[in-house]
Amino acid sequence: MARSRLTATSVSQVQVIAHSEYQKSKRISIFLSMQDEIETEEIIKDIFQRGKICFIPRYQFQSNHMDMVRIESPEEISLLPKTSWNIPQPGEGDVREEALSTGGLDLIFMPGLGFDKHGNRLGRGKGYYDAYLKRCLQHQEVKPYTLALAFKEQICLQVPVNENDIKVDEVLYEDSSTS
Repeated sequence: MARSRLTATSVSQVQVIAHSEYQKSKRISIFLSMQDEIETEEIIKDIFQRGKICFIPRYQFQSNHMDMVRIESPEEISLLPKTSWNIPQPGEGDVREEALSTGGLDLIFMPGLGFDKHGNRLGRGKGYYDAYLKRCLQHQEVKPYTLALAFKEQICLQVPVNENDIKVDEVLYEDSSTS
């Protein structure tokens, strides 16, 4: 899996950097990868190299509330405390700029366990991203573009959804084409 993760990650990075939505976005939220997800470290570095503003998730584990908080550099990530999911994130007492209170987001990168070609996404069951996207719609005039990063093995014929699930605009994976 290590080699295929590396290959899929490289392909995704090339697709992201060439993507028109990424190129025109100024305020971007991106997840910090878990072991079973596309690695986002190089994309985060590119966000900063291009002078874009980067936000990462801060989950509240006792609820489905999530904020997107600003980071100032890719190097800062290694200094953040890790959650029980082994994901670095700023602590609750660490006051940060929250994207929705300072102008919203242009682009949100979405993780997931499975996706279908209709934009349906299977998350980890807490609804963090669905709840956050609903808040985006209340706080900003234009919905942020949502881009999921996936391994081709995560693409399914159909993903189970309910009325609270919000589709992603596009899923990027090894065999997909970019805009």
